Amino acid sequence: MQDITELSLSAKNEIAGYIKRDTLEKVNSLVQEAKVKDTFYTRYGKRCIDIVIGLIGFIVSLPFNIIIGIVTFFDVGRSIIFKQQRVGKDEKVFTIYKFRNMTNAVDSNGELLPPSERVTKWGKFVRKTSLDELLNFVSVLKGDMSIVGPRPILDYYVPRLNKRHKAIYAVRPGLECPTPYKVDHALSWQERLANYVWYVENCSFLLDIKLMFRVVSIAFDRKSTAQRSNASHGGLMGYDLEGNVIYTKAVPDKYVEEYLEAHGYESLIEAIAGRDAGRDEVLNRKTTGEETLKEAIGV
Repeated sequence: MQDITELSLSAKNEIAGYIKRDTLEKVNSLVQEAKVKDTFYTRYGKRCIDIVIGLIGFIVSLPFNIIIGIVTFFDVGRSIIFKQQRVGKDEKVFTIYKFRNMTNAVDSNGELLPPSERVTKWGKFVRKTSLDELLNFVSVLKGDMSIVGPRPILDYYVPRLNKRHKAIYAVRPGLECPTPYKVDHALSWQERLANYVWYVENCSFLLDIKLMFRVVSIAFDRKSTAQRSNASHGGLMGYDLEGNVIYTKAVPDKYVEEYLEAHGYESLIEAIAGRDAGRDEVLNRKTTGEETLKEAIGV
């Protein structure tokens, strides 16, 4: 097994394609399709609740958003809003909005550097506290998201999902979808997707109320917040032949070797080396930005 976390996104996508070629059809023959809950509540009631709570959340969070926006401007400059495409209900693409917490530094191939090398100190704080996601109430009011539901994942993950896990697209993605009971660790992709599918199969008014209280308790649970912010399972690459999720931190050797051979690399280190170009410059930019922020707020 090899850790390919430091490879470029295009390289990861290529390796994920190799895994999908070898395993996805077999995995789909093993898993059962999810039985999506279809009731009056899931069709109409849930949306009514989203509108009411979304509007209250938007109004209450507005003063905080203004403050966060000002600090973000001094931290990373323009623009202060980060936009990204995610996949929602019925696999329709929509745009989410967050406050930026990373620079736009790229490697020698023009691809963004890993988040750990672009996030600022302020960015780490807002990510840890989820303050950068307060703007998601806008997506709830627009109808792209729900208060409770499977977290929206990046579009390039979608082709890697098996047919059971794709059931998450039967409902609107949510701001959060906690487990119904407290867990003592950050969920892996395997656990997260299983929980999302369980929610889709059991969605109800009472369950949503219970999970909303769980969201509030998690927000004020420092240990839980720290666990999630420090989680390092890696990205989802696909599945092995038994249906277990393969992560970027543990990719079978044969797929990495196939990629290296296809591109003429002698080793994984050599394949990653191209991303090292210009990193000193990136670090200098981060340092300068942090100093500017301290001057602006009088620290």
